[in-house]
Amino acid sequence: MTTLETLDDSIAAEAFRRLVRHLRHRTDAQNVDLMGMAGFCRNCLGDWIEEASAGTVGHLDKAAAREIIYGMPQAEWKAAYQTEATPEQLAKMQESVAKNG
Repeated sequence: MTTLETLDDSIAAEAFRRLVRHLRHRTDAQNVDLMGMAGFCRNCLGDWIEEASAGTVGHLDKAAAREIIYGMPQAEWKAAYQTEATPEQLAKMQESVAKNG
């Protein structure tokens, strides 16, 4: 039986690339909504890339790692696509964060 731990790295990498392409296409999916529903967002993915690269020759800083996810500098993406969060979105996000620690 194949598990996440035994899944071939090339398969896992392609699935991750597809997720990132999907999130780049779905600019309507706001980070606050992703956090509220799934407990992670684009920033989390970028941070995970930064953490995974720590101690490697190709270490990425936070800005570079997030640019991989956004497909552009994060500030540019925010200016183009991020909307003001509603109180309901913020409350759902806070509830999700509390659940996930």
